[in-house]
Amino acid sequence: MSGLGILNNKYIYKSIRKIGGTSLILLISSLGVYIVLQNTVSLFFGDDTKSVRSGVVKEGLEFFGARITPIQIVIIVSGILLTILTWLLLRCTKAGKASRAVANNPNLSEVYGINKEKIYNLVFAYGSALAAIAGILSALDTDMTPTMGFRPLMMGVIVMIIGGVGSIPGIVLGALVLGFAQNFAAWYLPSQWQDAIAFAIMLIFLLFRPQGFFGKPLKKAEI
Repeated sequence: MSGLGILNNKYIYKSIRKIGGTSLILLISSLGVYIVLQNTVSLFFGDDTKSVRSGVVKEGLEFFGARITPIQIVIIVSGILLTILTWLLLRCTKAGKASRAVANNPNLSEVYGINKEKIYNLVFAYGSALAAIAGILSALDTDMTPTMGFRPLMMGVIVMIIGGVGSIPGIVLGALVLGFAQNFAAWYLPSQWQDAIAFAIMLIFLLFRPQGFFGKPLKKAEI
């Protein structure tokens, strides 16, 4: 998956950046890549649900009156460890600091001697690896379909908006807020309303705090 991420960057996103594509164009392109990959999976493997789990399905462990399965425990622990690892890489390594510099100002970072295309490849490789791990763990928990990634993708975008772009602590807090809000609301509303609740929270943040919890308001200056 890291190799596929690098190929996507090299042959799709790099070409768009060369012609001055905006962030919106890159976003639309990424949705196009998602649709192509999803339909490629459907073409070769079909649209039916497939399972990679083995053994007898057992009742989950009781935890404060709730039931949680061993794979869900693995998902929680893996999420915490990978979040800490990502934060440490961005804050404490040379490549991480260069990635933050390129994200902040690609042209200025290049003036300082940072090879931004190399950083793009590195970020695409690492991000694709994280997505692969998330996909494997999700498949072990709820089986696989070609469309299994769409809902987590949308929830990830909402969490990013709530927490603030570029702030890992903010994104963690945003994920907790979204998860608690959806599940507590399930006590009073049918479960099919969970996505509507998520988008309602996103709308509130876009209207009243578009920078998220820990994001900083953008300031523009014209010369």
